[in-house]
Amino acid sequence: MSHFTAELLGTMMLILLGNGVVAGVVLQRSKAYQAGWVVITLGWGLAVMIAAYMVGHISGAYLNPALTIAFAIAGKLAWAEVGSMIVAQMLGAFLGAVLVWLHYYPHWTKTESQDDKLAVFATAPAIKHTPSNLLSEIIGTFVLVFALLAMGGEGVVFADGLKTLIVGFLIVAIGMSLGGTTGYAINPARDLGPRLAHAILPIPGKGSSQWGYAWIPVVGPVVGAVLAALLYGYVY
Repeated sequence: MSHFTAELLGTMMLILLGNGVVAGVVLQRSKAYQAGWVVITLGWGLAVMIAAYMVGHISGAYLNPALTIAFAIAGKLAWAEVGSMIVAQMLGAFLGAVLVWLHYYPHWTKTESQDDKLAVFATAPAIKHTPSNLLSEIIGTFVLVFALLAMGGEGVVFADGLKTLIVGFLIVAIGMSLGGTTGYAINPARDLGPRLAHAILPIPGKGSSQWGYAWIPVVGPVVGAVLAALLYGYVY
């Protein structure tokens, strides 16, 4: 399997399970309806962990354009691979979102809230305040990338598979501690690919895809990731 295929399939699984848990919690008539934020954060942590176990041994399981760029800056990934990996991640995220739409097909007509339908696909701020929303995405992604780089540093040894398990817990920790402000995209592909799917798919009564906000979960994670990579290179 090529790195491109691995990143595509891994990101598709990430979004299928991650956006899937959001759909289960917010869509009417789902048996998981109103299960709450803890279920969502646990679901996302498990989604990242499972996707990483699937393709980590092939491509490194970056599954995130911001993380891909940061690892290239840190000298842990060849720049020649960055472009193709980002394309694969975006495509995988879009396909994963389409699968979520298909899986919950009967529930779209039972759900009236346009915001809830969009939440299945894309992030939105709890309180709309552009500087704070952007900062939230920067900080959340900084924590993700800096922790991952530090855990992979020289002299850090994990038993087989343990690091991937810890990464899942890291996603849960970020979600519980920092995710309540913007929904913690911390991954441009996770937001942009599914948001595009929301715009294209024939979802009954879906409303706006809120493209005016869409730049924040793209720019914020990239800025946070770059800052984390630069600081890691300086202090380590």
